[in-house]
Amino acid sequence: MAEYKSSESTIKFQNSIHKDFSQILNIRVSQYFKKTGQSRHANSVMFIKTIVMFAILIIPYSFIYVIDNGWILMALYFIIGFGVAGIGFSVQHDANHGAYSKNPLINKILGYSLNIIGANATNWKIQHNVFHHSYTNIDTHDEDIRPRFILRFTPHAILKSFHKFQYIYAWVLYGFMTLSWILFKDFAQFVGYQKTGILAKHVPLTKAWSWLIFTKLIYYGYIIVLPVLLTPFSFVQVLLGFLLMHYVAGVFLGIVFQPAHVMEVNDYPIAAENLIEENWMVHQLRTTCNFAGNNSIFSWFVGGLNYQIEHHLFPNICHVHYHKLAPIVEKTAKEFGFPYHNFGTFGKALIGHRNMLFALGRPTAVAS
Repeated sequence: MAEYKSSESTIKFQNSIHKDFSQILNIRVSQYFKKTGQSRHANSVMFIKTIVMFAILIIPYSFIYVIDNGWILMALYFIIGFGVAGIGFSVQHDANHGAYSKNPLINKILGYSLNIIGANATNWKIQHNVFHHSYTNIDTHDEDIRPRFILRFTPHAILKSFHKFQYIYAWVLYGFMTLSWILFKDFAQFVGYQKTGILAKHVPLTKAWSWLIFTKLIYYGYIIVLPVLLTPFSFVQVLLGFLLMHYVAGVFLGIVFQPAHVMEVNDYPIAAENLIEENWMVHQLRTTCNFAGNNSIFSWFVGGLNYQIEHHLFPNICHVHYHKLAPIVEKTAKEFGFPYHNFGTFGKALIGHRNMLFALGRPTAVAS
């Protein structure tokens, strides 16, 4: 099990460095919203997207109860997998960042859409909002790149002989991402977070555990038990559909999230004495990548997470605004001589990620 820090603020950033950059960027983004009169939160485009994403899950799920063909069952679960990924990308992500609405209750309710698709919102907010966003690509603190034994995402992790093949097998393993979350990871991380006291800072322990168990039972009840009881399909058929659904969702989530940070152009700093000698916003520029910004259909489905730089700089702004903020961020970064890593297409980003996986599997990618 991973080692978790006992405090959410164990690492400090030198925000006095390059302070003028962060001030000017914040001013320019604020001026954009003031000039356009738009809210930083969801708009009609986001509302429609939310309905569509839930429809991709609910409609094919409903058809499970009116068909009797095994191949159609698999096709329906396949489509549901995209619904799971879509809700993860475009609904719960904004809500659990507090970016969907200025009303905390709405964010909380929509944030629980993550529980509807099998995971846990409280656990996700600790791992993602606290550790990943606060300490992006910092060894031992960012849980998204922490050592996973079979996968090596940072040059500071121990190198194993089989890592030289990870650029081949990683893509297969990404498919098990969501399955791992719902079966094991939520429980294992809850134990770790409870031991270090972080879980209790967010939610009372009794409430956290009871809600975790209750929502897991509801999830397995509607996604596996009800189809077995109320359709002509066997348990094995439903289980295969369930696994297919999560594999589809896992692959899609993996190939979108990993190219944002596990790239050769990104930095992987170590916090000497719990200090990063850099401004936090500049740190985000050095550790994050964008890709496929010109592909509006792709951007729509992945919740603007191909604008990962803008998301990391302004996680409390709804993703529907990122494509407008990107030119502002890029211009400001270049004015100050800071990197703005941007891969033109999704294909180029995947190649870049593959190259990094290849490099991390070799001794040349071992940090001192």
